[in-house]
Amino acid sequence: MSSLPTKLGNTPSVMIQGTGSDVGKSLLVSGLARALAIRGLNVYPFKPQNMSNNAAICEGGEIGRAQALQARAAGVLPISDMNPILLKPQSEIGSQVIVRGRVLCNAQAREYHSLKPTLLPHVLDSFYSISSKADIVLVEGAGSTAEVNLREGDLANMGFAEAADLPVVLVGDIERGGVIASLVGTFELLSDSERKRIKGLIVNKFRGDTSLFDDAKTILENRIKAPLLGVVPWLSEAAILPEEDSSSIDKKNKEYNKPPNKNNLDPLHVMVVRLSRISNFDDIDPLIAEPDVKVSFLQPGQVIPTNIDALIIPGSKATRADLKDLRLEGWDTDIIAFARRGGIILGLCGGFQILGKIINDEIGVEGTPGTEEGLGLLNVSTRITEEKTLLEVSGKHIQTNTEIQGYEMHMGQTDGPDLERPLCKLSTGKIDGAISLSGNISGTYIHGIFQNDSFRHAWLASLREEERANNILINWNNEVEEALNGLAKKIEGSIDIDRIIEIAHAR
Repeated sequence: MSSLPTKLGNTPSVMIQGTGSDVGKSLLVSGLARALAIRGLNVYPFKPQNMSNNAAICEGGEIGRAQALQARAAGVLPISDMNPILLKPQSEIGSQVIVRGRVLCNAQAREYHSLKPTLLPHVLDSFYSISSKADIVLVEGAGSTAEVNLREGDLANMGFAEAADLPVVLVGDIERGGVIASLVGTFELLSDSERKRIKGLIVNKFRGDTSLFDDAKTILENRIKAPLLGVVPWLSEAAILPEEDSSSIDKKNKEYNKPPNKNNLDPLHVMVVRLSRISNFDDIDPLIAEPDVKVSFLQPGQVIPTNIDALIIPGSKATRADLKDLRLEGWDTDIIAFARRGGIILGLCGGFQILGKIINDEIGVEGTPGTEEGLGLLNVSTRITEEKTLLEVSGKHIQTNTEIQGYEMHMGQTDGPDLERPLCKLSTGKIDGAISLSGNISGTYIHGIFQNDSFRHAWLASLREEERANNILINWNNEVEEALNGLAKKIEGSIDIDRIIEIAHAR
């Protein structure tokens, strides 16, 4: 193991930790980053260890999508040092381990636990590199602060806070109930040195009159000996923003408050296959945001309706395993029947591979070595390779002549006759994707393709016989910016940000 890096200065920094997963840490950091940036501070986000199959490209590497969003909120370019350890689950017990943007290895949970001490120097190097660029660093923890059974070698929460000597603000989620018990219980499970690091508390996701929590403030502050810095209301703006955890996919549709549908047409119904190991699922967010589009996720036990307008097979972190699950659900029969009726099907990355004839993983990159027959709706075959493709791309969608930008993130190369009818022509001169001879089945390796307004609007218009009204089409980038500004405004109004800055400066 290499020696620990030398600490570079004491850049003001604060770590936002939580009583559990999905208490809202990522969104709070995004909102704080935008609020502090509006105040004129040079803000950098940092998350030492993340577990997510929703990733973003930066500098030819990859980081968690949440950290890329936080960088956007702060007005800085995303870099791999913002999330030095990214774990991408491929099975129930194993993950791909990304270190500073690049694949290090595949590891089962116990293997990764033994690997963690060797990763701490990399994490600290990244943190100090970030610190040298920033006026203030907002550090996000992962999962629960109180996972004391995993405390040895911890990189995600108090283990990192102690290694980097950081103050901590602890966040609890009132929506799930028992927020007082979760905050106090978390505090009680910590060591004395860890308790001293907690300099403030935040209660998140409050619906209704926050004054009803006034008595609880005294209880919390007496038990934890740290001030309650704010009670944050439910952040409805967050529904449009990328999520870190795939468990949030199914509620996103219900929570997003769309503008009204003004064209008096029934909404287009786009169905997305809910793969077990779905990845880069924020590909679908711009469709969810469109006023006249209904997006639903095909859940286990359901069948594909006959009246949908289009079907999307999204990305997958373990394509062969998801293909097997898809067959166990009987979805292969439904998808093939939908295709035969002329239904529009689009495969994104892993979904593109699934639509082909063969997926060959002879060296076991994504799991047990072997070959799996695809759905055979595209005349292409894929060979999974050890080398990971990580590319930002731009070009044009050939059929509609619309501009596209996005990124490729996959382990596999695809060949076959249907590539002679590509979906996109890239600015490099290369082609991407494939279209079936019948024209209704297509696939692409480009993630983020629906974030391009002109392509998305043209693709949706192609699903209708009627002409779409221009006044109902959204500008995706504007929607994201408005959401971040809305987060910042609510956080400014509910959290003592001046106190957070003081805490960060006092480290």
